[in-house]
Amino acid sequence: MATADVGVFGGSGFYSFHEETEQVEVETPFGPPSAPLTIGEIGGKRVAFLPRHGLEHELPPHRIPYRANVWAMREIGVKRIIGPNASGALKADLRLGEFVVCDQFVDRTAAREDTFYEGPETTHVSAADPYCPDLRRLLVETAGELGIPVRDGGTVVVIEGPRFSTRAESKWFQDADWDVINMTAYPEGYLARELELCYANISMVTDHDVGVEGAEPVSHERVIEVFTANNERLRELLFSVIPKIGEQPEDVCATALRGARI
Repeated sequence: MATADVGVFGGSGFYSFHEETEQVEVETPFGPPSAPLTIGEIGGKRVAFLPRHGLEHELPPHRIPYRANVWAMREIGVKRIIGPNASGALKADLRLGEFVVCDQFVDRTAAREDTFYEGPETTHVSAADPYCPDLRRLLVETAGELGIPVRDGGTVVVIEGPRFSTRAESKWFQDADWDVINMTAYPEGYLARELELCYANISMVTDHDVGVEGAEPVSHERVIEVFTANNERLRELLFSVIPKIGEQPEDVCATALRGARI
């Protein structure tokens, strides 16, 4: 089977990445992933790309096979993953197209299969610091070098979907001082941690959520419009940062299972 060093999940409006690629079908214990993985080379790194919503955006957020997707990445040797997401801003000062490299998440989903460990061996993997500090640093530094507006750290609240928030819910999230909102950052990143893989989230602001003062109700059409307009900037960041990504360090990601089993 083909192998890769780095993995990239594509979100809304981001369905292809490489130009010259090989396609890989991966079987997993959790069914097929969202699409075949495509593998290409960027700056000497073999990179696997997987559009989490499928090739035609046929999978809504609550139907994405997150476990199969993350397992498939590990199956081909990936240990370091970047996961961009289209996101709504919960703060008025976050600009459209701005990137937030989150360091925390809040899970407000309700019906997702969000663990690989269902017994008989009980496993509790810490989520205290859920995103890879090394990948986060590289993303923030590289975005700064490229002049891409970026925030170092922030909290993403993940809702079940496919509906957007009510005004009351959005105001509640804003009052909690969270930064961005989307439907796909969980459980993807946490599942990577359960497999001791590095994972970093890039939440790209496509709209201001309805609880933000003066915001208009969000529409999927508007989200895709802004996300598509900013895809080139996202590609620029990924093509610049991937060659800098080294071997997985002995960090909180690589050692996540130490002491986690009872």
